[in-house]
Amino acid sequence: MRGTIAQVRSYPRSVQLLMVNQFTINLGFYMLMPYLAAHLSGTLGLAGWVVGLVLGVRNFSQQGMFLVGGTLADRLGYKPMIIAGLVLRIVGFATLGLVDSVPALLAASAATGLAGALFNPAVRAYLAADAGERRVEAFALFNVFYQAGILLGPLVGMVLTGVDFRVTCLTAAGIFALLSIVQIRALPPRRSNDAQNTKGTDQRESVLSQWRGILANRPFLLFSVAMIGFYVMQFQVYLALPLEVRRLGGDGEFSTAAVAGLFAVSGLSTILFQTKVTAWCKARMEPGRALTWGLLTMGVGFMPLLVSTVVPVPDGGLGLWLLAAGPPTLSALLLAVGTMIAYPFEMDTIVRLSGDRLVATHYGLYNTICGVGITLGNLLTGAALDAARAAGVSALPWIALSALGLACAAALYGLHRTGRLAPTTVREAQPEPVTG
Repeated sequence: MRGTIAQVRSYPRSVQLLMVNQFTINLGFYMLMPYLAAHLSGTLGLAGWVVGLVLGVRNFSQQGMFLVGGTLADRLGYKPMIIAGLVLRIVGFATLGLVDSVPALLAASAATGLAGALFNPAVRAYLAADAGERRVEAFALFNVFYQAGILLGPLVGMVLTGVDFRVTCLTAAGIFALLSIVQIRALPPRRSNDAQNTKGTDQRESVLSQWRGILANRPFLLFSVAMIGFYVMQFQVYLALPLEVRRLGGDGEFSTAAVAGLFAVSGLSTILFQTKVTAWCKARMEPGRALTWGLLTMGVGFMPLLVSTVVPVPDGGLGLWLLAAGPPTLSALLLAVGTMIAYPFEMDTIVRLSGDRLVATHYGLYNTICGVGITLGNLLTGAALDAARAAGVSALPWIALSALGLACAAALYGLHRTGRLAPTTVREAQPEPVTG
């Protein structure tokens, strides 16, 4: 841990603040959101479809507005979008705890999602700019802070929600208010290279022209599509793995503890080993190879669950507990390792494919593409889980997810081998391969 702290202190103050910023954002978000559905359906007594609508509006407003948030960050500066997103979270979280009418809840949920669309691309573009040549290592540290917030948030939220969900909401809003003050006072202003180069001139491109240019960046789009599988597989720690634990272990205290163990294994392994994994990978392989190995590891991560489907299910006792908790926990660990390998190189590759232009806009479009992919992927995963139960073929979801990992790894390997993951200037300098 001392080594991690020493690494953080070696970066400029702005990078350090952005890392603490992301930890605090995730702390506030995850201390509230896991308990929101229970509050809406239990305390407020809303119908299931209304609960789904409120949660869906948050996700839709965030994923649908990422491109707009990234564009605004490139045009107006990174700091204003970060502050605007934090302020929106204050309003959204406070409102979620204080109102009970459906229209107000929908507005608060939309504000919470829009907040993420504003500050997420800006934070990543700012970090990439100020980390310079040490981008990969900076994003590795960023992921440590990111996971620490995810790990600690639900624990704090559980304590506060035990008192009152309103206390959780107002505490989360207070955290974001404090963070806003710190960012306003201490975070230096930072604009994209494009905004700096055109400041005071009439040379700035229109938004539509910028978007058309990004959509014409075929390597970037291919990379974005190939990485959808990364996020679909990563999300299964929250979807398929807990459902598998509960399928075998029931809905009692054991399953609750086992599911908590999945999250702990995923978060703690990242906090402890992310920087070491990144250093090892960077010293031995190119970014494209690291991305390929990361997704391949995640695809293999579902093999323990696939193997467990051929093991006879014990009637009860220790054998049943081991079968219910063991393979999902090992899968969660392998998914975390794959994420550790791929994530820093993923964030760096987006910058390189952008040609260091309109970086926040590229992050915004990338998040939107992956967000749509996650939604479709989770729908298909849910359908596979239902089909497996109906047909008595419990291996089906794990076969499909393993195949997804292998397919995405193969796609990334192909992009790497053909030079499409190289920086724009390098690709333009290379002659087209001769085919015959």
